[in-house]
Amino acid sequence: MSKKVVVGMSGGVDSSVAAALLKEQGYDVIGLFMLNWEESDENGACSAVTDYEDVKRVCNNIGIPYYTVNFAQDYMDRVFKYFLKEYEAGRTPNPDVLCNREIKFGPFLEYAKMLGADYIATGHYAKITHEDGVHRLLKAVDTNKDQTYFLNQLTQEQLECVLFPLGDMEKPEVRKIAEKYNLSTAHKKDSTGICFIGERKFREFLSKYLPAKKGDIIDIDSGKVVGKHNGAMYYTLGQRKGLNIGGYAGGNGERWFVIDKDIKKNILYVSQGEDDKLFTDGLFAKEINWIPSTPENKEFDCYAKFRYRQPDQKVHVIVKGNSEAEVKFYEKQRAVTPGQYVVFYTDTDCLGGGVIDSTYKN
Repeated sequence: MSKKVVVGMSGGVDSSVAAALLKEQGYDVIGLFMLNWEESDENGACSAVTDYEDVKRVCNNIGIPYYTVNFAQDYMDRVFKYFLKEYEAGRTPNPDVLCNREIKFGPFLEYAKMLGADYIATGHYAKITHEDGVHRLLKAVDTNKDQTYFLNQLTQEQLECVLFPLGDMEKPEVRKIAEKYNLSTAHKKDSTGICFIGERKFREFLSKYLPAKKGDIIDIDSGKVVGKHNGAMYYTLGQRKGLNIGGYAGGNGERWFVIDKDIKKNILYVSQGEDDKLFTDGLFAKEINWIPSTPENKEFDCYAKFRYRQPDQKVHVIVKGNSEAEVKFYEKQRAVTPGQYVVFYTDTDCLGGGVIDSTYKN
């Protein structure tokens, strides 16, 4: 009897092709569409409705059954509340990482097992191996699309029965396969932005939940007020767009960057030009999830990313307890942002990751 796989279908080309490939490989495939967010966009249209129509078309085309499951309340409780709390504290969270840990490989996995699944699969660009009861997460062949950064919080239990059918493929090949199967998603644009916000204007969206409070923008060098902002929490380190400082009389004509923020006083600190203030020498991380296992050595060299699609950076890691570490950079890093994730790598494997708690300069 063929093994049953429940595929997380998003309505995009990647999950569509993942389902088609698994069907071709002889698995008993079921498509499952997750509704994680219930809200219309500014035109009154809910993108989830469009996405679900695409899921139905794809599943009918490749001849597999499909279901929809509503995880909106789980998402609100397990992802979105944390997201708001972090923004209020002046940090910049990454809800896509949390969504994977708390929803796609949490309630989704449980629901798939209720449907009798032997495996779950997604359209993520990542690879996985299952050897001697150890589940290793590996980088995808398509380094430009590799999504292991977003999977850094997955545990051994969550990875135990996961398949990533696209791990050995480049994106253009995935689109070609979608054309071959005549899938309606073959030329659908990749979704961008945060999972639940999509293409909407981020600050406008956030202001519905965290009302804007106007405050001063201060030049960190001179201490002078150079503009006004609509809420320090909306800005992130290194940000240069949307400051609206314009031609401040005392300026030197170079671009302004966010250097720091004081949430209690609602002050945004900025500086002109690409200067040293944005660069740091190391960070402290917490809530670290080690994927294969906690490292045997308490100090070691590896690579790290501090944001998605960043080239690997060489670092020295000092493990402090099970879930904390100090990470020293071999080269100074720009705009490493508390609330985001530091994710650890060898040349091939994702070793896990944790939340960036603070940064420091030597």
